Amino acid sequence: MNWDDATAETPERLVGSAADREDQAVDAALRPKDLTEFVGQERVRQQLGLVLQAARKRGGTADHVLLSGAPGLGKTTLSMIIAAEMGVPIRITSGPAIQHAGDLAAILSSLQEGEVLFLDEIHRMSRPAEEMLYMAMEDFRVDVIVGKGPGATAIPLELPAFTLVGATTRAGLLPPPLRDRFGFTGHMEFYAPAELGRVIHRSAALLDVEVTAEGASEIAGRSRGTPRIANRLLRRVRDYAQVEADGRVTREVAARALEVYEVDERGLDRLDLAVLRALLTLFGGGPVGLSTLAVAVGEERETVEEVAEPFLVREGLLARTPRGRIATPAAWSHLGLVAPQGAPLAAGGSGTDHPGTGQDGLFGP
Repeated sequence: MNWDDATAETPERLVGSAADREDQAVDAALRPKDLTEFVGQERVRQQLGLVLQAARKRGGTADHVLLSGAPGLGKTTLSMIIAAEMGVPIRITSGPAIQHAGDLAAILSSLQEGEVLFLDEIHRMSRPAEEMLYMAMEDFRVDVIVGKGPGATAIPLELPAFTLVGATTRAGLLPPPLRDRFGFTGHMEFYAPAELGRVIHRSAALLDVEVTAEGASEIAGRSRGTPRIANRLLRRVRDYAQVEADGRVTREVAARALEVYEVDERGLDRLDLAVLRALLTLFGGGPVGLSTLAVAVGEERETVEEVAEPFLVREGLLARTPRGRIATPAAWSHLGLVAPQGAPLAAGGSGTDHPGTGQDGLFGP
């Protein structure tokens, strides 16, 4: 049940990563409270358990922890579990909220001994705050600058020992000096259908919803390997089952419900399918520039690139090349279409991603 790390820029979708307040409230109620309840991420869970157990035996604070991975895989949940396992409070903030070094200094100076500071989207923190964080993580102190110009003085501020848990969806944007100061780094992987099935069964029990094994499997197969999405789909299927069926979630009920909500058997939603159909039917499978493809589906370029494209690439339905976006044979097959003779066909997978190319114009830059 690990469905956190929502990003403010992502448009609301049933299978997207953003969540409204109601979803967030339900998600919070379903979050596992300790590592034994946490489903999936076996390697990260085992390694983190050793780190926390050793810290408790020493009677000290845990090392700083960096968690990376796609939205919805459990980074915020794990940060809360770290605090619970250590028996300390947790303070939650985000990188975009810290735009000045003074913002970070105010947060750090109010921490209690051993407290966990969770910093979501840490790669989006401002550079001055980031440089202040280096000293805070290593020496548990910061220098607060008072005044300006030649008369400015640095006042050292001692901090209590604390554990920083940083979360990022783009680990490559973290500068090496910051990344190297974390004692433990864990990468969150997408979930297998069997693991998502366990997530769904646990959530169904907490929501008092009867779900068959086949029903859970149907939902898991359309959840993009992401627990947050699995739980959101479960709630929508529950609504359908209570209104249109006897309240019991079977494979048939789940399939009918997700058809109503426009989530197909591979987890593609309306936007994903619109992008694929435009690429195949309007542009013959590509190559086509991203801006042109976005205009064809009536969306912003950033929406197509950041919301729809990553999943389509991961599923092997679309490839990025220097000339633009190209459909794979799997894309034609998924929509039940036959590729015209001479259509460019990518072999599948992620293709070759060249940032800044294939963005404008019909056939690339």
